[in-house]
Amino acid sequence: MALKATVFKAQVQISDMDRHYYGSHALTLARHPSETDERMMVRLLAFCLLADPLLTFAKGLSTDEEPDLWQHSLSGELELWVEVGLPDARRLRQVCGRARRVVVISYGGRTAALWWQQNSEALARLQNLRVLDLENADEVDALTALVARSMDLTCTIEGGHCWVRDDQTTVELSPLVRQG
Repeated sequence: MALKATVFKAQVQISDMDRHYYGSHALTLARHPSETDERMMVRLLAFCLLADPLLTFAKGLSTDEEPDLWQHSLSGELELWVEVGLPDARRLRQVCGRARRVVVISYGGRTAALWWQQNSEALARLQNLRVLDLENADEVDALTALVARSMDLTCTIEGGHCWVRDDQTTVELSPLVRQG
């Protein structure tokens, strides 16, 4: 019998001063059986950093043809493709040909730094690619500590910094812009 996804609910208030985006989102996150809490929370953070009424979670891990998040225009064109983790450079080249914008949010400390070192030259040619790195593993661990089956979070973004808080804890994250 196949394992089923675990469903998490998140009510997120987003105030992005850098993009002048302010909104409230009721999100449902399905955590694939092979996905960690850490990766799921980075997906949620990716949503907050790129929030838009048309941005949605895709199948991600469960299918190779879809990203972790994506956004289509009202006429159906693929506007934004978001990958979380350390995707293959060849896959990113293909996706950059399909989507207007592609964003990678890498995490994993030294592993992510090594991935960037190995792929940065090839990825530099992709003009519509943006790469953000959550290089501080302690920040990602603190974000992961906020996980709950039902979350009520506030996310504030200003000056490239991000604060995510629940009713007890505030986590500050400083994504490093590697490209874009």
